Amino acid sequence: MITFILCVVLLLVGYMLYGKYVTKVFGPDDRQTPAYALEDGVDYVPMPTWKVFLIQLLNIAGTGPILGALGGALFGPVAYLWIVFGCIFAGAVHDYMCGMLSMRHNGASISELTGHYLGNGMRQVMRVFSVILLVMCGVVFTTGPAGLLAMLTPEKLDATFWLWVVMIYYVVATFVPIDKVIGKLYPVFGACLIIMAVGVSGSMLFSGNYVMPELWENFGNQHPAGTPIWSFMFIAIACGAISGFHATQSPMMARCCKSEKMGQKVFYGAMIAEGVIAMVWCAAGCTVYPVIKASLAEGVAIGTPTVVYAICQSTMGKIGGALALLGVIVCPISSGDTAYRSARLTIADWFKIDQSNWKKRLALTVPMLAIGAVICHIDYSIVWRYFSWSNQTLAMIALWAASMYLAQNKKNYWLTAVPATFMSAVSMTYFMAAGECMGLLWTPMGIPMSTYYPIAVVVGIVFAVAMLALFKVKIKKYESALAK
Repeated sequence: MITFILCVVLLLVGYMLYGKYVTKVFGPDDRQTPAYALEDGVDYVPMPTWKVFLIQLLNIAGTGPILGALGGALFGPVAYLWIVFGCIFAGAVHDYMCGMLSMRHNGASISELTGHYLGNGMRQVMRVFSVILLVMCGVVFTTGPAGLLAMLTPEKLDATFWLWVVMIYYVVATFVPIDKVIGKLYPVFGACLIIMAVGVSGSMLFSGNYVMPELWENFGNQHPAGTPIWSFMFIAIACGAISGFHATQSPMMARCCKSEKMGQKVFYGAMIAEGVIAMVWCAAGCTVYPVIKASLAEGVAIGTPTVVYAICQSTMGKIGGALALLGVIVCPISSGDTAYRSARLTIADWFKIDQSNWKKRLALTVPMLAIGAVICHIDYSIVWRYFSWSNQTLAMIALWAASMYLAQNKKNYWLTAVPATFMSAVSMTYFMAAGECMGLLWTPMGIPMSTYYPIAVVVGIVFAVAMLALFKVKIKKYESALAK
């Protein structure tokens, strides 16, 4: 209990102190924002701070801080540390910089921002990479809630039925102006999120039915399969600590901010709030599920939505469990619709397609959703694993772009360069060791993980150091060019 409370307090203190420092380094001012300069009634729409914050939170808080945190709980309470320090020093910084840089560049998408600071070659890579990631996000945030809705409804309303219902909603939400559906429904969805977080955490803390494990008594890797913490835990938790998906969402809200000074509350603050959600579910995985079932690992193997349902019902009973589960359902749906919307905006930025024209919006929306519907029939666990790795790789690239901005403007670039270097090591190590990446080659060759894993770690570290060295070289070249 003490560990959980302390971690939540640290997240809040991090927002107040480090969030303020990050804001000071960036230096928001009173310039006109894109919401006013480019107002079009569709994507550029000025909104109040509370509404932009709530939309941003629901955009980014999909199944990641819930299902990802439960996956992280397999490693034990040590996962708490990554959620807390990852949020404060990496994830929230990443989200803030992406949102603020987009605001400085007329609401530009992450691919265009990356190209501006890392070169045209990276712009082309990021255009393709980010669109693929966003469609994968839409898929992840479709199949998960469809399965949960099927649990709450009569048998004839199965997961396939709900999958099509969710997809139809996505078509509408992706197509219409942002303030017509997203701006009106998200306050209601936010209430579901609050009920879920307060209800589950309150039961763990005050019901007397559970004993929450303390970090100092359970320090170390507790994964039942012996999966290494580095870098598998950092990829598994993903959105609960840092997420490249957020780099695609922050620019969308950058088009709705009335003032740059909203940045800390909207971008940094939403990530900290997501960290609290991740803490609740990671703690629930370590605390609740082992009491009501034999093993969290067995539950995850059967299906993480089943674990979510069991935890909600155990902590709050049938009525409270249904309400909390509803929060878990709308949470991913609220990220799925904005994933597809952001993909539409990225493609529109790429090919300079005017989105105030409804026919052009529809021409992008329908084919994109059709592709997503096809991918939805692929095994969910496979899509999630590829999504997790590509997600963290996108975060790495976004942080390097932000580092270049800070360096060019003679600001403290270590603010983003340190987490960028760290995430470079995480992403490359996972790529070299995971079963869905280079691990596909090691196993058929008969090479055991005990042999290739150390190699993967070394390659990850070398790659991270090389990225930092390349960054320093580019800074020197930039400074030399200015001096001439």
